[in-house]
Amino acid sequence: MEKQRLDKIIASTGRWSRREAKELIRRGRVLVDGAAAHSAEEKADPEASEITVNGEPLCYRRYTWLMLNKPAGVLSATEDGRGRTVLDLLPPDLCRRGLFPVGRLDRDTEGLLLLTNEGGLAHDLLSPRRHVDKVYYTRVSGRLTEADREAFAAGLTLPDGLACLPAGLEILSAGEESEARVTLREGKFHQVKRMLACLGKPVLYLERVRMGPLELDRSLPRGAYRFLTEKELEKLRGFDNPTKNVKSSPKTS
Repeated sequence: MEKQRLDKIIASTGRWSRREAKELIRRGRVLVDGAAAHSAEEKADPEASEITVNGEPLCYRRYTWLMLNKPAGVLSATEDGRGRTVLDLLPPDLCRRGLFPVGRLDRDTEGLLLLTNEGGLAHDLLSPRRHVDKVYYTRVSGRLTEADREAFAAGLTLPDGLACLPAGLEILSAGEESEARVTLREGKFHQVKRMLACLGKPVLYLERVRMGPLELDRSLPRGAYRFLTEKELEKLRGFDNPTKNVKSSPKTS
């Protein structure tokens, strides 16, 4: 592999920033093949060299994966002249890594959004053939009913002719405003909103809480991000949705 700057290699793990990496190097806490590194500009092959930080072997990551708790009002794009994008929520050193969102959330939709620079795995997660579950919490205007749940389970055809795959609608509360969890196996434009509007229940609030095997980390404030853990990356890389049909949960009140 091509050699890279030491501070960049250390920052790739997500445990330290570039500034912190430079300080660790200055304090002699970084060893490359048993010798103390003297400069952040020093280069090494992260896959061939033995690099330790504070006496522990460095776990190098070729690709960057972030979990972002997206706030409303931010666009799921790398650049857009209409307003702030999710990349504007990241520090400059991460923005320079070529990150992009894995799928999209509407401007006013909040919650789980993955960002990466690993194109192959991102493509797999978004491929229609994989049918990766996306789960949303929603609050709507109007009383959700068993008939609505059955319509989701059967697969709705929207007024514009779009035929939606069978989806899950778990009713959490029913009243003048109802709450529900929606499970989709596809990701059409504004799909959750369009499906619920088709049933006469316009969406008041929408948040994605799960994508594939990953749940939204509730310890992340809105607008905050963190690196995925090794265990989460293993789940993503080994993920294969075994469900051939979405099974709707029974109605609860």
